[in-house]
Amino acid sequence: MYDLVEESAGALPIHLVPVSGLADWLEAQAPLWRNWLSGRIDRLKADSALMLPDDDGTPAAVLAVVADTPDMWSIAGLQKRLPADRYVLDISALNTDDALALAQDLVTGWALGTYTFDRYKKSETPPVAHLVWPVDVDQDRVLAVVEATCLARTLINTPAQDMGPSALEAAARSLADRFDGKARTIVGEDLLSENFPMIHAVGRAAVDPPRLIDLTFGDADRPKVTLVGKGVCFDTGGLDLKPASGMELMRKDMGGAATVLGLAHLILALDLPVRLRVLIPAVENAVAGNAYRPGDILRSRKGLTVEIGNTDAEGRLVLGDALTLAGEEEPDLLVDFATLTGAARVAVGTEIAAFFARDNDLAHALEQAGAKAGDAVWRLPLHEGYRHMLDTPFADINNAGSGRFAGASTAALFLKEFVADPDRWLHLDIMAWNSRSRPGRPRGGEAMGLRALFRMIEDRFVN
Repeated sequence: MYDLVEESAGALPIHLVPVSGLADWLEAQAPLWRNWLSGRIDRLKADSALMLPDDDGTPAAVLAVVADTPDMWSIAGLQKRLPADRYVLDISALNTDDALALAQDLVTGWALGTYTFDRYKKSETPPVAHLVWPVDVDQDRVLAVVEATCLARTLINTPAQDMGPSALEAAARSLADRFDGKARTIVGEDLLSENFPMIHAVGRAAVDPPRLIDLTFGDADRPKVTLVGKGVCFDTGGLDLKPASGMELMRKDMGGAATVLGLAHLILALDLPVRLRVLIPAVENAVAGNAYRPGDILRSRKGLTVEIGNTDAEGRLVLGDALTLAGEEEPDLLVDFATLTGAARVAVGTEIAAFFARDNDLAHALEQAGAKAGDAVWRLPLHEGYRHMLDTPFADINNAGSGRFAGASTAALFLKEFVADPDRWLHLDIMAWNSRSRPGRPRGGEAMGLRALFRMIEDRFVN
């Protein structure tokens, strides 16, 4: 699985050498390799790789040059450049305080580098390079991280024709079945009778009815962790219609839901001692005669009235009802993931997960966890001074902030109105998509913030 094998006999070593240590490493090698590399050493940069020969010219080893501070992505693209064979890591030339942790990161990156999304293409099975599991690496943990990430990527990459609200529900139920969880779904008109009016309003114009997916796992007496994921399976913008360029990637607008399912998989696979709840409002923001309109005033589960300033600000509406439900059982930690605003992308770019928190200790914990996990997160201001931008004379709150500024912050402030205890709440505004291909991170869906949140939850409730 993921091109990882147990059998090491006859495996070729991959010598990982930092750029700054190349000369010293070469000096310690046999004359054959010193001669082979003579004149090439100055041209070798990080991410270079060369096959090294035996006396008879057959491949004997691999020299893989990495950055002076290697990370989990240092060999993530290597398997696609090596001949089909078995390989074993040699990291003795790397400077590290924790060789086992580094080996675990490297093998995780290697495995993630095998991910492809080929559901709609002719599948090919070319010969592949296999990496031998390093000694003492926690294989269960590696596989759990990789499976969780690949689950989220595949859900995001699947186009809306095959990943509407009902298909997203099926994926959630599959997770519940695998880990002995309980699954409940409220669908269509039942959302009104059970008081989820904003989820219903956003999704009622679609052929595939809106729904609230509710999963629970674990003992009720454990610390309560609740994950809420925005599940907008496609977003036309509603009647405030997006342009064609704005709809191009809208399959990823359920990236928050995909990420919480991936994170839940990781938490459950590694059996963290928490009572886990996953809430996903799954809708398609479509256009039809019964679509909700700009200027409509919706009632929410919390009782607040919401004027619709823009039907394309739909994610915060469905999250509002779900966050209200989450708060009714007072979780110890409440986290929502959402592809919520372009403003967050403008602020931090497409490769960092923006997040908001009112509690400084909670924010610091996530920042530390992200650094340790190699999963970039960046805090943006939950500035109460911008709350006036959501004011309206006609309702308790408007769903779209006035003006062109602070869009990510005003969206977060809108969500905060529906959170019972903001000091136990984190909001992640993510891209959920790799806009470029990098080793181990192909263009397409991405589980941004997943590893950071898992590490924070583990630090908080286990370590």
